[in-house]
Amino acid sequence: KTVKEAMKKAVHFYSMLQTEDGHWAGDYGGPHFLMPGMIITWYVMGKPSLMLNDEQCALMAHYLKVHQQSDGGWGTHIESPSTMFGTTLSYVALRLLGVDPNDKDMLRGKAFIQNQGGVTMTSSWAKFWLCILGCMEWEGHNSVPPEMWLLPNWFPFHPGRLWCHCRMVYLPMGYLYGSRFVYDKAETDEVVLSLRKELYCEDYDSIPWMKTRHFIAPMDNYSPIPFVMEFAQNAMARYESWAIFQPFKNFVRKFGLSFSAEYMAAEDLQTNFIDIGPVNKVMNMLSAYHLAGGDLNHPTVVNHMLRTADYLWLAEDGMKMQGYNGSQCWDTSFAIQAISECGLMDEFPNLSKKIWSYLERTQILSTEVSQASPAFKYESFENRNKYYRHVSKGGWPFSTSAHGWPISDCTGEGLKGVMVLLKSKSVQDAVKNGSLRDISESRLQDAVNVILTLQNEDGGWATYENNRGFGWYEQLNPSEVFGDIMIDYSYAECSMASLTALVDFHKLYPDHRTNEVLHSIEQGRKFFESIQRDDGSWYGSWACCFCYGCWFGIEGLIKSGETPSSPAIQKCCRFLLSKQRENGGWGEDFTSCYDKDYAENGMDSYGDDGSGVVNTGWALLALSEAKCDDIE
Repeated sequence: KTVKEAMKKAVHFYSMLQTEDGHWAGDYGGPHFLMPGMIITWYVMGKPSLMLNDEQCALMAHYLKVHQQSDGGWGTHIESPSTMFGTTLSYVALRLLGVDPNDKDMLRGKAFIQNQGGVTMTSSWAKFWLCILGCMEWEGHNSVPPEMWLLPNWFPFHPGRLWCHCRMVYLPMGYLYGSRFVYDKAETDEVVLSLRKELYCEDYDSIPWMKTRHFIAPMDNYSPIPFVMEFAQNAMARYESWAIFQPFKNFVRKFGLSFSAEYMAAEDLQTNFIDIGPVNKVMNMLSAYHLAGGDLNHPTVVNHMLRTADYLWLAEDGMKMQGYNGSQCWDTSFAIQAISECGLMDEFPNLSKKIWSYLERTQILSTEVSQASPAFKYESFENRNKYYRHVSKGGWPFSTSAHGWPISDCTGEGLKGVMVLLKSKSVQDAVKNGSLRDISESRLQDAVNVILTLQNEDGGWATYENNRGFGWYEQLNPSEVFGDIMIDYSYAECSMASLTALVDFHKLYPDHRTNEVLHSIEQGRKFFESIQRDDGSWYGSWACCFCYGCWFGIEGLIKSGETPSSPAIQKCCRFLLSKQRENGGWGEDFTSCYDKDYAENGMDSYGDDGSGVVNTGWALLALSEAKCDDIE
């Protein structure tokens, strides 16, 4: 079999998996802390079938059960050792889905929880959901004051400067905390009352909640609360409870709650009620339910419930909630670039035309349909400034146009996908005869504008926005289970995708913003050199991990002008070759991510003699781009 035959066979296989609208769908599940938030929200809203029906609930229970581990617990994600964070939320979710407390799996889960000292030892995000359900008192949760939004924008620590995922989670969290929302039937609901006994090692009414705020099991304490933040939380606890502060607090809180509600409404409309991610999706929905006075027929609540399905995925292990509403645009952009490099775009004309159509429709706020939606009015400078949004028009998302949040690397890869399709005769003929919509040069320029404006001062690119805050913000990280979440950092992956898109665009359109584009490319090249590790590798933040980062690092440098013989490229090649396993492959797992060190034997348990196809593919992409001469 020739290489060309193998490539054609692979593309033919993937053409059969392409959806009717042109994208490739895939499972983006894994975390165990997402779906329980949806289930708790569904439960406290009265279990509306419009949100989750009986069949979906049964499939969710199956998913949670099959991922319970031998020690009785659940991990934070499916490859994680058991944690109190994952176990508490998964256990509660199963109970709310109707699983009996005497079920053998529930007894194992309960034993795990109680062996760790009960749920006062879980992390703050789990405690938040317990407070919502009425299985923990709000005094046991540290303050999330919504009045922080009233600070002037110039204030050094303003929530508008936080990384958008962090910002958009703590926005509804602050609203629900400030409203002291609790399930209105908590005091009579038999499941909730039973959970108050099952989850604790002591009598619920005897627990000194204020003293438990900082309790945390070692297994959950991935990112210990810094001393500065612990001091601030203790001060805020006095602010929340001491009588002397109540007149001021009550006065400003109502304005903080009002702005939070307004901001959440803007986020809902800008994202067509999908919201930026699964955590704030369900919190925004619960907040909308509260603002509607518990009216399930309120239009905002209905719109929210109708979009819960965007996050659900059914697979062989049951129904799960994904970490996003999919990775459709990201996967499709890479797919067409791979097909182009194989020289097969016009041998699969229908596949290529469907991808063009998908990318055309998915470019954010760039079509007649999207510009006629409520989201478009928020693109004005006034609204972007008010709701802390970067320019969106012209970008591409990770998932869908409806999601509405452009990302630097997704914009870069989407732009590159369109530019390779400009070379497809079948696609361009279809554009000329009117069977496909055109993507004008001005729309490509809009994408370039998004990329240029997203470049940080260090020369790299972050995710959704420029870095707005400071490194010391991490000293105020209130989450024990997530590190480096307070600001948006420049990443190797985002930087390579953005940088190479500019390089390719400049080749096609050398007269557009020439000096800005060339300056941006040069700054990006310097950024890549600055973040290369001493061992020659690049750390990949959005996949596992060093093979991935090395591919982005090498391609970024080569495309921006480095030669394969440059010291940086040769150093990375030596790193990759040193990690090749005896069977010719490469393998590492997620432990590379949190250890920030290559997991030499990370895939021993589930790879092919310790090697994985994906890691090997990434390593070979990097070595091929570097024209590595070690062909053995």
